[in-house]
Amino acid sequence: MKLFASLTSPFARKIRIVLAEKSLPCKFIVESPWEDSTRLPELNPLGQVPALAIEGGEVFFDSPVIAGYLETLEASPALLPAGGIERVRVRQNESLADGITEAVASAYLESRRPETQQSPDYLARQGGKIRRALDELERRIAGRQWLNGDSLQLGDIATGVALGYLDLRLTHFNWRDGRPGLAAFAERLFARSSFLASAPPATA
Repeated sequence: MKLFASLTSPFARKIRIVLAEKSLPCKFIVESPWEDSTRLPELNPLGQVPALAIEGGEVFFDSPVIAGYLETLEASPALLPAGGIERVRVRQNESLADGITEAVASAYLESRRPETQQSPDYLARQGGKIRRALDELERRIAGRQWLNGDSLQLGDIATGVALGYLDLRLTHFNWRDGRPGLAAFAERLFARSSFLASAPPATA
């Protein structure tokens, strides 16, 4: 397998963590969607990372799809329940965390525009999404070690990635304040070797 991704993409980081947790061999190829010479449109018509090429030439893209594919390889540990409502609940937490990540990316890109061209209303909407989703995750993690079940699941990984991306891109956003459960949860995740190895460059 070959994973085409940038070093700073949070969605690529999610897949890198899944691969590491499952000890799945995969060649990591750095590819930035912002470079004129990028090959990504040949792999993913949307020109986005991550993209996973498997033996035989088939390519999967979009992190939930790639994570779902990796689960079919039946490598331990399982990061999704086999089926039923519990699988839906894990994927709901993944979706909630991914929504935070998307809002962070949107707010970050808007903040990089010239100040006179920025939309305060747009930034406020993204901030509202982030805060509401964080509050919901705080509610869900309260009194628990993991969001679902008694072991690390895909929703936990997506949440850790989202929180790490907040630290990277919106340093003024004090998401830990008033969310002790989520803060402690993040520290446990950030200490895992899979999270340490996939951390974006400090100068990103």
